[in-house]
Amino acid sequence: MALLVAASTCAAGAPVERIVWWPIGKPGFGLYLSAPDGTHLRSFMSNLQPDYNPSFSYDGRWIVFTSERLGSADVFRVHPDGSGLERLTDNPAFDDQGALSPDGRTLAFVSTREGGTANIWLLDIASRRFRNLTRNRAGNFRPSWSPGGKWIAFSSDRDMPRLRIIRDWGPAWELLERTAIYIVHSDGSGLRRLTPLNGSAARPRWSPDGRRVIFAQVTDLEAMRHAHIRTQIVSVDVYTGTRRTYSDGTEYARSPAYITQKEVGYELNNPGPTLVYTSGRKGPNNALNPSWSPDGSLLVFDRQLPAQTTWVAVRRSQDPLYELIGGSAFNDFISFTRSGKRFIYRPPNSQILKLVRWDGSGTVIFDGSRSGVSPWASGALSADGRRVAFGIVKSPRPSEVGQLAVMDSDGAHFRVITHDDGHDAFPSFSPDGRRLVYRLGNSSERQHTQRGLRIVSLADGKITKLTSGWDDFPAWSPRGDRIAFTGFETGDFEIYTIRSDGTGLSQLTHTHGNDAHPLWSPDGKWIAFVSSRMGWKDDAEFPGSQDYGEIFVMRADGTDVRQLTDNRWEEAPVGWVPSVLDAASINAALHAQPN
Repeated sequence: MALLVAASTCAAGAPVERIVWWPIGKPGFGLYLSAPDGTHLRSFMSNLQPDYNPSFSYDGRWIVFTSERLGSADVFRVHPDGSGLERLTDNPAFDDQGALSPDGRTLAFVSTREGGTANIWLLDIASRRFRNLTRNRAGNFRPSWSPGGKWIAFSSDRDMPRLRIIRDWGPAWELLERTAIYIVHSDGSGLRRLTPLNGSAARPRWSPDGRRVIFAQVTDLEAMRHAHIRTQIVSVDVYTGTRRTYSDGTEYARSPAYITQKEVGYELNNPGPTLVYTSGRKGPNNALNPSWSPDGSLLVFDRQLPAQTTWVAVRRSQDPLYELIGGSAFNDFISFTRSGKRFIYRPPNSQILKLVRWDGSGTVIFDGSRSGVSPWASGALSADGRRVAFGIVKSPRPSEVGQLAVMDSDGAHFRVITHDDGHDAFPSFSPDGRRLVYRLGNSSERQHTQRGLRIVSLADGKITKLTSGWDDFPAWSPRGDRIAFTGFETGDFEIYTIRSDGTGLSQLTHTHGNDAHPLWSPDGKWIAFVSSRMGWKDDAEFPGSQDYGEIFVMRADGTDVRQLTDNRWEEAPVGWVPSVLDAASINAALHAQPN
């Protein structure tokens, strides 16, 4: 509640735009302690917070971890008994993956401050002075200090070309991250690469004697391009280059660490994450990002928890003129009336659509459980609030599956409006409510064909071809003059606009990476979108994931680009609250429970 009030007053006197965002599949994490075999398991500290990526200090006195408990991701430290909690970084940028030097005086961590891409930074804890160690526009991750403090090992994609995951129809949305292992002195000198560039390696850790660096490496790059991940645990002698292997490479092994000079522990996904040891003993299940105390008697790790649900929550963005609204009401399907006082959404894991006010009160306008028709996670409400359009993902009538349906916003006059052979999706109304633009077909059904966007007239069902490329996420401008969409003409997904008659194609973004999910402001002057232009926040232990996208806004002509989010989660803008709605109307959501 305090967060909402603070956010709503953060830019007092200035107009604030409010964008609804969806952190797609963002899990909850909590820290746990146990014995190495998983016995004596207990949650760390008094209550479970959104905490992750723990690491023991070399003397065992501290556990460093990342937490989002105060908003943005920052690095904290605490004693193993839960006392002495201290925040080490305090910056609106993304700070993560902290590791204390052997003498405990310096923190190495990953941060996107000063430039937006992930670099290794060093913090002198006594003086509170920060220094960018890697100074690179690529991604640099997972710093690990050598026992003598002479070297820092890390992973980086600086020398790797970006590839795409391959699906049956061709290049997919997901970019494939590849990283190599490097070492560097703490003053930035002596940079050296330890692994070849024809594969991918991640999560380096030092051996107790400081001679070897252990990591996980991909054994089949082409299989990884098709989303089949096989890795093995390997170490390399930093002086001689000799290598040792600790797993056979037929499974998905990750996050290795030396427990002693002879014993190694690591995660093995078979099928879920389980800690195993080269000695043959077993550790706990679902133990992610493990770190062992120096004497090997304690294990700290994070574990995925059920995500907390909040009806409506408002948070600040990186731009003071924008606020982000999220919550359980905004999981995928969201569309506002022109006044912004009501919106339509699909409750999680349901077959219903609701038209509600900000306090959650409202009515069910469609109940698919009665008819056997399930709405898909894409839909739209006309500007006047009278009509609803959505995709059908399940129906007792096979001819309806994969088509678009329209109905009145009170649930009356339901009808299927398209009759295509693909999976139509992402409808968007013209401002006058007479036409819909939508995507024809989906990726799994394209089979190397380019189908594009279509416009359908609601009066007579006539369909007009708008584009024929690998185009997606169409959005009709509130002004009616242009349609924004995501296209793949350049080999990267970029944002385009086009007139409804097919003329005036304009490419708005020109970055290396993905730009997608365009969303118009209610006045048609701005476009919000998600972009991977700032790169990844972590290394390639989870290749192919989409958790690198950040939300941006730009003017309708592609100028004045502003970054709103900076985190490690996949996300998308899904609604823009009309500016005529005052903050008090949104704050009312705090004082009522949804029906």
